[in-house]
Amino acid sequence: MAGVINRIKQFARSPQGQRAIASARRAAADPRKRAQARTLLGRLRRR
Repeated sequence: MAGVINRIKQFARSPQGQRAIASARRAAADPRKRAQARTLLGRLRRR
């Protein structure tokens, strides 16, 4: 399990990971995307 965590940390530090993090932060700041995520999580929780 520690290997998986280290690989995630390594990806997060890479330029590609930094782009993914920035994209996720922009999406999280958008009210429409937040609503979409909320409805998706609600659907997943009902199962």
